Amino acid sequence: MATLSELLPLLFQELAGALQSVDSAALGTLRSSILAAPRVFVDGQGRSGLQMRGFAMRLMHLGITVHVVGEVTAPAIEPADTLVLGSASGQTASLVGHARCARAAGAHIALITATDRSPLATEADTVIVIAAPTPKLAEDSGLRSIQPMGTLFEQSLGLLLDLVTVQLMDELRLTPTQMLARHANLE
Repeated sequence: MATLSELLPLLFQELAGALQSVDSAALGTLRSSILAAPRVFVDGQGRSGLQMRGFAMRLMHLGITVHVVGEVTAPAIEPADTLVLGSASGQTASLVGHARCARAAGAHIALITATDRSPLATEADTVIVIAAPTPKLAEDSGLRSIQPMGTLFEQSLGLLLDLVTVQLMDELRLTPTQMLARHANLE
């Protein structure tokens, strides 16, 4: 069995490679669409969905009006809103349906994914690809991970969204103290 000290450099190397693969211009488009939107909706399933929910929390801390798709308080999406999706495969049926609904409503759709060849990618206005193999994609790309299933994508998604938060903080000229003032106090 590999030790933690043996696994950590491999993990950090994988994360660095995946995150360095991201197109910074596409990230700029994502940030612009978030800042321009009256409301932002986030969506994802499984572990990717958990990362998207964490991003929704940070957007709220930034003072951005944000909703998690499927929550009982989420309103109808409208023109000029932005839908941000996280999906490694880009094929999750519920997300494809949500993207099509958002497209019909006139919203901007941004997808963070491991492949730009998917049903979700064809629906999205902005596609951000993280070069993180999943079992399905590894067969085609030749990329491999020491981690099981889609773990590398899910970790990279969370870190990427945290970095986008840092960039948005800078663009909005917000401090961590200002964000903390919006943190939940009913815990």
